[in-house]
Amino acid sequence: MTETRPLRADARRNRERVLNAAREAFAAEGISVPLDEIARRAGVGPGTVYRHFPTKEALFHAAIVDNLERMIDFAREAARADEPGPAFFAFLERMVAEGGLKRDLAEALGSHDTVECSAPTQQLWDEIDGLLRRAQDDGAIRADLRPTDLKRIIRGVFLATHSPEITDDERRHTFAIVFDGMRPR
Repeated sequence: MTETRPLRADARRNRERVLNAAREAFAAEGISVPLDEIARRAGVGPGTVYRHFPTKEALFHAAIVDNLERMIDFAREAARADEPGPAFFAFLERMVAEGGLKRDLAEALGSHDTVECSAPTQQLWDEIDGLLRRAQDDGAIRADLRPTDLKRIIRGVFLATHSPEITDDERRHTFAIVFDGMRPR
């Protein structure tokens, strides 16, 4: 069994600087941002980035896992709400806001072609499925909306609304129309 030694304080700070810069860069530009740009934003050399994250995919994974875990926590919080319908839509609105600001979240949820984050992504989808069922049981969501439908809707709208020329207001408007289609007739 190999024990990993804790990072020195300066190495830990550099790793956090790289992760913070990566989160911001991936959130703004998606996975296409070059590692040299992340190093520049973090104020470190490219070697420091590679020492902590040997590939862009490893860095993207570390950055997106944090975002996914925050969304999972919010979904769990919403699941404890007294009113499942409003909680479901509040969660979806949060996803819109987070996805609008963070292209990495949209990429992780919206495409099978990006970096694999299967465990946390699946965990988030499981939480979303639970929110959907509670809202349906409460009569706030169409009974015929299946979890697979919801996944396609979320992925499709994220993909359709994540381009530079679409404003946050336009994105919210598109999601509002889609959300209305989820309500019972």
